[in-house]
Amino acid sequence: MTELHEIPATDTAAALRRGDLSPREVAAHYLARIEGRRFLGAFAEVTADGALERADAVASSTSRGSLYGLPLADKDLVARAGVPTRYGSLARVDHVPTASDPLARALDAAGAVNLGKTATSEFGLTGYTEPRTAPPARDPWNPENGAGGSSGGAAVAVAAGLLPFAVASDGGGSIRIPAATVGVVGVKPSRGRLPLGSGFDSPDGLAVTGPLARTVADAALLLDALVGLAPFAYATRASGDGPFLTAATRAPGPLRLGVTTVSPWDDAEDIRLHPDARAALEAAVGALAGEGHVVDDVHWRPRGYAELFGVLWRASAARIPLSDADLEVVEPLTAWLVREGRGLAASDLLGALAAARVFERETITAFSRFDAVLTPALALPPQRVGWYDGHGPERTFAMQVEYAPYSSFVNVAGLPALVLPFTRDASGHPVSVQVVGRPGGEATILSLAAQLEAARGPMPHPPGWGI
Repeated sequence: MTELHEIPATDTAAALRRGDLSPREVAAHYLARIEGRRFLGAFAEVTADGALERADAVASSTSRGSLYGLPLADKDLVARAGVPTRYGSLARVDHVPTASDPLARALDAAGAVNLGKTATSEFGLTGYTEPRTAPPARDPWNPENGAGGSSGGAAVAVAAGLLPFAVASDGGGSIRIPAATVGVVGVKPSRGRLPLGSGFDSPDGLAVTGPLARTVADAALLLDALVGLAPFAYATRASGDGPFLTAATRAPGPLRLGVTTVSPWDDAEDIRLHPDARAALEAAVGALAGEGHVVDDVHWRPRGYAELFGVLWRASAARIPLSDADLEVVEPLTAWLVREGRGLAASDLLGALAAARVFERETITAFSRFDAVLTPALALPPQRVGWYDGHGPERTFAMQVEYAPYSSFVNVAGLPALVLPFTRDASGHPVSVQVVGRPGGEATILSLAAQLEAARGPMPHPPGWGI
């Protein structure tokens, strides 16, 4: 018998709308899955009783929003009234907000059933999810390994079948890094594409909201819903009729595609591309060339990126409202970033913002002759839990760059990007590739990713999936 977590989210959504499944049935199934897999560290908080009450309320409502009856969870950076929201930090370990953030309210209005909070790194600042407030998020393929970050909990929940899909956020790779680490699909939308989590919430314009899913079509379904969240009327449309899901079910015509292994960090850090990552990229390029697409190298040699991104990341940390007492209990990297950020001169920040806009323009120009550009998703394979421990803040930051040097530039350039597991290493672990689109090019990269997914064939699930 096929279990609920084994069917695509698109099928679950359709069954809920037909009445073949009830929101309570679906929520109860996933809550049981979560309870039996606490060791993976996917959830910072589970709200089982509230989820079942919410499921009943959704079922009795006359509204049928775009996410009707589908289980979701908030990343633990999103405040939800009455639910502990710790931001992955000891400085907020007792924080229970009295009001919900707009994203939480909008997901409720779309008919989603919230199951709790997925784990994140402290204030979402790192590319690994090993907060002091909870057990580390672990890769379901090999629980000795970490899951990446900062949306590590959400990625683990999707990979292990604890959620049908998940809403996450990405300010420098925080959707795509964990997605590639645990072998699921992760989409970072263009800056300005979404009404909530648009990237325009802060001066640096880096962080956007986006989906994690097991299939390209499921990611497209959730992206359609996110684009349609309040205040737009599209939020009330039925699942399954959105433009991105349509794009994910249609093969693209012959396209001109670029490919590069260049990273903007190359002139600042020791970037070494693992053979498995290179092989996955070459396999993806070969598959797309076989579909009739023209693939060519991207001539792109960015300079000065490390300096501008370092300033922007420090400045973003400086905006976190932490007192001197808080800085004594947060993780060393967080304290370092905050203090460094608060010590920046206005001229430093303005210079970095100006440099970022130049980088954005030059990157879009370099990529403009292509409909999409393929890169590795990660430079290194998944690393053991604790790999980042025992190093000073600057070295810890550099290690994250060495692991995922192809992520943050997409945020600075404001482009859409998607990671997809395409090959497997000698142990059977998925190895992913990244597809970067033109501004507003989500439909194209979803269509390409679906074509790659079809060429790849079914990807096995992690060990213990069916248990």
